[in-house]
Amino acid sequence: MQSLRFALFGNIYQQHKSAAIKELIDCLRQHNAHILIEEEYYDFLQCSELIDLDEAETFMGCNFDADFAVSMGGDGTLLKTASHVRQKQIPILGVNMGRLGFLADVSADAIDETIDALYRGDYSVEDRALIHVETNGEPIEGYECALNDVSILKRDSASMISIRASINGEYLTTYQADGLIVSTPTGSTAYSLSNGGPIIVPRTGVMLMTAVAPHSLNVRPIVLPDTAQIELTVTSRSHTFLVAIDGRSGKLPEGTTLRLTRAPYMVKVVKRSGTRYFATLREKMMWGADVR
Repeated sequence: MQSLRFALFGNIYQQHKSAAIKELIDCLRQHNAHILIEEEYYDFLQCSELIDLDEAETFMGCNFDADFAVSMGGDGTLLKTASHVRQKQIPILGVNMGRLGFLADVSADAIDETIDALYRGDYSVEDRALIHVETNGEPIEGYECALNDVSILKRDSASMISIRASINGEYLTTYQADGLIVSTPTGSTAYSLSNGGPIIVPRTGVMLMTAVAPHSLNVRPIVLPDTAQIELTVTSRSHTFLVAIDGRSGKLPEGTTLRLTRAPYMVKVVKRSGTRYFATLREKMMWGADVR
């Protein structure tokens, strides 16, 4: 049996779900896998007396190499995992210990059979596009790419902000709104969807712009080719605004120009054989369900 390396990432706020993590580690040991655990997650797991971590190695940040990265949590945990994997091209397996789980679609009770399938080669890998973010021509350190979305938002209870948007150097419009979401097809079922954006099938080759609570009812979402270069300049009465990259937010001064383009690399997501996108979409969205 081939020896594989697995890098484990997880949600550090779910102590009561440690049984599933124990099952994963036990399964990997049965396959003689090399186990690496992200340091913050390792410290969290040490609090559980159920899990033996003696043979596991630890790593910090992006300082690891593996055949697979395993995300134990929900979609948010998988987004965090992707931020550590970056351009390593390591396939990510998402084990869903959360609620919805579009990206992390392996259930906790299917861990053993899924790991067995990886060793048999009975799986597929989907390439997912990312959005690269620059501010005033410089990448944001540690947060330069988004798998789901980039959100430009007003701060707290401040007044709405003005976002001047240009596409490939051509002026589009100035959004007067609480914010603006620029999402990948992967992120179209996330924050954008809750603001009235359309669902975009993964690997479609587009980016989506959706306003958050726009002042004008005429403002509608717009779909752009992912070859487009989006430039956004923000003004605000509070003189600052928030930029959130896959939910990780930071404050920026007004007048900052954000440049959004498709990233030069993809994130690889492991899918079990037989997994179908539209079946997953139908299940998660409860389409056709009689809720009476």
